[in-house]
Formats: sequence, C-alpha cells, structure tokens
Amino acid sequence: MFREKDIETLRKLFCQYNYVMTTAELTVSKLYYADIKLLLEEVLIEKIKRGYYYWIEDYGESEIVIINRLFLDVVLCMETALFYYKYSDRTPAEWNFAIDKNVSKRRTKIDYPFIKAYRVESTLVTLGEAEGEIDFYKVRIYDRDRTICDVLRNMNKMDKEIFNKAVQGYVKDPKKNIPNFMEYAKILRVQKWVKDLMGVWL
Repeated sequence: MFREKDIETLRKLFCQYNYVMTTAELTVSKLYYADIKLLLEEVLIEKIKRGYYYWIEDYGESEIVIINRLFLDVVLCMETALFYYKYSDRTPAEWNFAIDKNVSKRRTKIDYPFIKAYRVESTLVTLGEAEGEIDFYKVRIYDRDRTICDVLRNMNKMDKEIFNKAVQGYVKDPKKNIPNFMEYAKILRVQKWVKDLMGVWL
C-alpha cells in the first residue's frame, strides 16, 4: 500500500505528463510491472489501452487531457463540436473526432474515455480546422461552418432533434461564415442539401 507521501510524489510525476503515462515513461521513472499492478489495484491509475495509464486519484482534470495525449492528429467534430458551439444542449455521451481513414483502427480501441471516430479522407481531416479551448486546454476542433457541413453529410445517422437544433443554431449564429460554408459544402459534396434544407434561411 502506498503512503500519502508516495501518492503525492506519484501524482506530481503523472502531472508532468498531463496525467497520462506510457509503460516506457513509467519504466524510465523506475516504476515497473509490480508497481503498475499495485497502482491499478489501489485504483490510483486506470489502464486506457495497452501501454497507457491514466492517473485518476483526485486528478481533477478533464477527459480532454487523454484525447490530446493519445490523439494528436484528430479534430473534434460532430456532436462534440455542436455542444461546443452551443448548437446542441445535449452533452455528448462520447467524444467525437475526425481521423485519417488510413490510420489503424487499433489506435481508437480504448476503454476510456468513450470516443466515436469519424474516419475521413486524408485531405479532408484539416479542412475547416480551428483552435478551441475545453476546460482550459487547447483543442483542435472544426469551425462552425465545417461542423454544419458534417452534420448535413451525416443527417441520416443523426437524432432528428439534434439535427434540427444544429441547423437552426447555425442559421441564427452571427459568427457563421457563409462563404466558408459554401466552399466546404462544395468540397464535401453537400451542396444539394444546403440548397434543399438551408437555402431558404441563408
């Protein structure tokens, strides 16, 4: 069993790595298999996926820390972005992000936090990317205009209420950028839906 002093030392160690450490990083810090096993048993850390561990004992940090650490190459999208821009008042059950479709599917197999990966063409991953902030951490997230284009692309898979609120929220948003929106719509091939569903309001 770890003493309070040891726990504080370990907490500070994990803090240096944004509360997520790899087996290799733990080994360099002289924490080996037996130590990791004990930390897991005492519920001080949690295994995210093979070789990655998350400090959970009074960590007080956001799940976005894990997303940022494990997925440097993804962009938050869909329901996560809708909630961020206040186009939805429903807290997403999963973190939604876009990732290059050529990336191994094994990378997105994690136990925690809950995620939903949208696999897209390599050239489309950064289209409409912006910088946001969630729980004081910088994140990569699609801008308002790309977000709504993605909503149109995925409309048949979405909850109708969320879809309608998203479209209405965007239409009323003074920060929307119609030229950007139309450009993204062309690239993402949703011009027909823009014309049929949103043309009256825009």
